Amino acid sequence: MVRQVKLEQDFVTSWTPMVFLSALFALCWGRLPKKKAKEPRYASGQFFFEYLVVVRPKKTKDGIYEPQIIYQFPKRDGMVRFQKEEEEKTLKALTLFCFPEGVNWAPLTEYPSETFSFVLTDVDGTRKNGYCRRLLPDGKGARLPEAYCIISNLACFGLFSKIFDEVEQRRKIAMAMIYPFMQSLRESAFPAPGHTVNIKSFIPDRGTEIISLTRPTDSWLEHVDFRTLFKCLSDDEVLQVFAATVLERRIIFIADELGTLSQVIHAVTVLLYPFIWQHTLISIVPEILIDVVMAPTPYLLGVQKSLADQATDQTELLVVDLSEGRKQTFIKSMGDEDTILPHKLKDEIKQALSAKNENSSLEELNRVVPEAFLPFFIKTVGHFSKYIVRNGKDQPGEFQRTNFCKAIESKSTRRFVKKFVQTQMFDLFVQEIEQRPASQDGFFDKKIAEYHKKMREKAKKH
Repeated sequence: MVRQVKLEQDFVTSWTPMVFLSALFALCWGRLPKKKAKEPRYASGQFFFEYLVVVRPKKTKDGIYEPQIIYQFPKRDGMVRFQKEEEEKTLKALTLFCFPEGVNWAPLTEYPSETFSFVLTDVDGTRKNGYCRRLLPDGKGARLPEAYCIISNLACFGLFSKIFDEVEQRRKIAMAMIYPFMQSLRESAFPAPGHTVNIKSFIPDRGTEIISLTRPTDSWLEHVDFRTLFKCLSDDEVLQVFAATVLERRIIFIADELGTLSQVIHAVTVLLYPFIWQHTLISIVPEILIDVVMAPTPYLLGVQKSLADQATDQTELLVVDLSEGRKQTFIKSMGDEDTILPHKLKDEIKQALSAKNENSSLEELNRVVPEAFLPFFIKTVGHFSKYIVRNGKDQPGEFQRTNFCKAIESKSTRRFVKKFVQTQMFDLFVQEIEQRPASQDGFFDKKIAEYHKKMREKAKKH
């Protein structure tokens, strides 16, 4: 059993490290006020964000700098006691994730701004997203950095990065300039994939401006930036990490920059699509919660390099160093990561990835990377629908696991699939398929059909 982590002032005493840290940002969203129906451009009932908090280290009586919330927008009123208690827990968590280094702070004269994200999972399994921009306010002499943190149930890293660009511009004028912009944003409906929302914003000397925020067409790719992943790791190294992730192993990523950790971990989880990582996922582990590395169950953890010594003394895990100038990428490994994937299919992924280069744009990578990894799952488990047996068209189905595995002709692929079907991500995927009507196709079903159609057309040409 995972031991409890005692946080100050009874913070999350009812949560184990696994539950708390398989989280990375949790909150309940409000609903949008009723508006006149226009064209269907917006995701129904979605605010851009629940609230914004500003966190800054403050000197305590003990002479240390402890991160504290100095501003919250909007303020919460009318909550009952248990709601207030839950919010206090969440807000306390925010300070830990905004400044995961803990109390190791002092006034600075230089500090490059950085953007990172994390997720918190509540006890009921609800996951919410946290987006953070840390920066050093304009001024003279040594001063403390600030963290602007947005809580949202919407996963769209690129969009929130643009929002932070606007926040940072306004912070250079005055902190008071930030809040009218955030109010306008909060009153706007979140756009549907492929659509744009325009936000009016006033800045002295510049007048009223229209800020356009466009959401990517492929919503499942909007929380990821593959550029950092392929900048830090070679294609072969990415494949080894992918292989370990597919088998739900314990994986720790090490880096100095918080943005590197969050972007790489989110990118790795997207490689699993259409499957979803079901275990502990903490893109940035706060120092006070570093004991989570001792958990015996699968996890994806991001650990700052200053804490690496406390995180790498465990056995049976993969530790990936993402930092520049590293001597080796895999500090620890199980030793079989390069042999997990069927050799032929692994070569096909590498061949598909060769379509990118060092200067590939985000849009190019969002096309190339899914086209490299999604066919892997189509070829290994894409025949699943043939082995869902139903007593009636709209009746729940039952997955014939043994026959499903036997149907695979390639021995190496069958060997891999027999391991993969034992994972929780595959098990939950199949459970969803069993429960939905036979006539209802999901995204993966459509991609399988598109792939086979493409292969037939290709065969005709030859």
